[in-house]
Order: sequence, then structure tokens, then C-alpha cells
Amino acid sequence: MPTGRPLCLPPARRGSVIGLLGGSFDPPHAGHVHITREALKLFGLDAVWWLVSPGNPLKARGPAPLDKRMEAARTIMRHPRVHVSDVEAQIGARYTAHTLAVLRAARRDVRFVWLMGADNMVQFDQWQDWRTIMESVPIGILARPGARLAARASVAARVYEHARVPLGEARRLGQMEAPAWCFANVPMMALSSTHLRASGGW
Repeated sequence: MPTGRPLCLPPARRGSVIGLLGGSFDPPHAGHVHITREALKLFGLDAVWWLVSPGNPLKARGPAPLDKRMEAARTIMRHPRVHVSDVEAQIGARYTAHTLAVLRAARRDVRFVWLMGADNMVQFDQWQDWRTIMESVPIGILARPGARLAARASVAARVYEHARVPLGEARRLGQMEAPAWCFANVPMMALSSTHLRASGGW
């Protein structure tokens, strides 16, 4: 729950471009690490923040305790330009639109890029205030197995087709004004948190 105390955010230099990768990370795995490293290169990001959420409103089952997921995320994601944050728990946010509004107000001196897998693009129009998200920050979409064609045919992709950025301009994404989104069709690792939980690995 929010406490009224100042936000504890990862470090960021003025003028930098920060990628935001949100999710329950239940559990975090090598696939998350892979797309993070790819995003750093593809979208010309100075850093990526992992936003470990208290819970996913679109999922009926609650995640593992936040402190367990935070510890696991910091263990698996070891990179000098990647930081793990519990900012959504600090502000009591359950929806991405709220999180983005708070972060943009708190750090007006940096630019944010929302990162997500192509599977999330498929259901993006079900997110709370999804149009607000699309029109607030540029979005970098990373392909995952089985979701490429569905993502390209999604409601969000059709509505914002005019704002699609060619892959050749991906490194400039963070400098563009929203709406702007870029679909990066990259080799992916076929891992998911769901499969890891089902196999007893969490």
C-alpha cells in the first residue's frame, strides 16, 4: 500500500531512455533475461527497469509473495543496466496506466519505453486504459513463440497501425512521441512462468 514516503526508484541519468518491463515474474526466468538483453540492444535503451507487480488483474490466481519474486528476479537478472523495482507495490498500483502516470510525473527528466511480449499485444485492448498507455509512452514489442501473427492482427495493432515504427528505426523509439510502437521479431526462448510453475520449478 502507498505510504506517503518518497518513491524509491532505480537510478537514472537525466536524459536517459529507460525501458520498463512489467509483470508478476512468477517466477522470473531465462526468457525474461533474454528479452531484456534484446530490448537493450534493439531499442537503444540506456537501462531497463523490471517492475515486479503485486499481482496481475487479468489472472485469477495470486502470485508468490512479492519479496520472494524480487529476490529471485535480482538473482537471475544480473546486468549493470537492469534494475529490479517494487514501485507498483510502493504506490499501490494494479494497472499499468497508473504506474506510468506516477513514473512520468516522478522522473520528468527521463524518457520511458514500455516493453512487452507479443503475447501481451494480443490482449492489450483488455488492459485498463490501454489507449492512454499507448498514447503516453512509446512501446517496444518483442516477439514470443506462437504470438507473432496474432499480435500483428490484434485490436491494438489495427487501431494504431499509423503509429507503427519500422524495425530499422527501432533504436530511435525512445526519442519519439507517443503513440509509437515497434514490433521486433527476434529469436525467442520458449520459456514461460506458467510452465515453470506447472513443472514444480517454483
